Amino acid sequence: MLPESKPLQLPQFVDERRVSPFQYGVIILCGLVMFLDGFDTQAISYMAPYIAQEWSLSKPMLGPIFSSSLAGLMVGYLVLTPLSERFGHKKAIIVSTIVFSLCTLASVWATNVTELMVLRFITGIGLGTAAPSAIAMTGEYSPKRLRATFVLAIYCGFSLGFIAAGLAAGWFIPHYGWRSMFWVGALAPLMLVPVLFRFLPESMVFMIKNKVPPQQILSVFRKIDASVGQQSKPVFVVEALEQGQHGALASLFTRDRIMGTVLLWLVFAINLGEFYALQSWLPSIMTGLNYPMSTVVMATTLTTVGGIAAAFITGPSMDRLGAYKTVGILYLVGFVFVALTGMAFNSPLWVLLSANFLAGCCISGGQKSLIALAAVFYPAPMRSTGVGWALGIGRIGGIAGPIVVGAALGIGWSPSAVFYGMAIPMLIAGLLVLFLGRRYGNSNKV
Repeated sequence: MLPESKPLQLPQFVDERRVSPFQYGVIILCGLVMFLDGFDTQAISYMAPYIAQEWSLSKPMLGPIFSSSLAGLMVGYLVLTPLSERFGHKKAIIVSTIVFSLCTLASVWATNVTELMVLRFITGIGLGTAAPSAIAMTGEYSPKRLRATFVLAIYCGFSLGFIAAGLAAGWFIPHYGWRSMFWVGALAPLMLVPVLFRFLPESMVFMIKNKVPPQQILSVFRKIDASVGQQSKPVFVVEALEQGQHGALASLFTRDRIMGTVLLWLVFAINLGEFYALQSWLPSIMTGLNYPMSTVVMATTLTTVGGIAAAFITGPSMDRLGAYKTVGILYLVGFVFVALTGMAFNSPLWVLLSANFLAGCCISGGQKSLIALAAVFYPAPMRSTGVGWALGIGRIGGIAGPIVVGAALGIGWSPSAVFYGMAIPMLIAGLLVLFLGRRYGNSNKV
């Protein structure tokens, strides 16, 4: 006779135990999804010059190809991500991975801009749906004391995908042509899909909420902690579900959360605006100042490397010293380093490269840290929706940032003045995050 059930509570069950090999496996799989997401997102940038040459396109004609993918990302973030709360994060990750894999594969046979735009739009939808669910799964299977570190770790996978795309392009395109990048970008995630089917578990919160057979849920708990015994009638409690039964999207705007949601969106918009402005205009600015291409590439790469390096500091700091305090201070320091970059244009090269690296730590690293902060701010039942909508709304800033910088340069601002101007939003973002910490830092149930 099996013993009577003792309630198993989330997130306490995960928070109170050491991280098991099973949980590390979940995090690694989510990191691989993010890596392939980043690879596919960046690969088109390296293919673009060759596409333009083969199809006799002017540079402005490449813009719609890039924009179609970004538009698809926004649709994925805003429209489809909430569906993962209804159908399950595992299903969302697998289906979206299949979608962006097949659309990438179909792009091999695209013959004109219209076909490629449609395929890139659908690819973007898949990419935009996979990332928030991967982040939500990582957050759910991570103990609170390590949640920010693990979310930052898998988002570094996204940045590593950017780097891998550049390395792969340098080898495959000269030898096999630009279409070879689509083959790589499609076949790698398709190979991952069977592994996800076999080893990626479903969200425990989703299973409890949707009344999956208790023994099936219990088997996941036992993979986390083998000392949990068999129970005749296991009982599960999810703290966040006990606080209300709003839908995931409606829960973002409850009376006690609406201010935090709106301010978080504003910080996302600021950070994405800074990120895309830096990535879009730094190469052009440095080229205009007569730096050699090797130096331009090094400076731009250092901003990405800085973001990855920052994660090794900000992740543990968020878990130990507090998420809001760490991210707020990171942005305040970023205010200084972005302004320092403006000053460094008239300084020795090593000063400029150091400033680029430090600015990247705060802007690119800030973006990763901000996603981890969103995973802390929103409880598990609404985490993928909260992160997805923050990323989606933040895209408005990502679109506006390069436009504003371009307009400033167009009316005669110097590169130094542009970076002085870019420093001010970093200050605002830092103050907003510190305010969020005072308002919500001690009240979130995650």
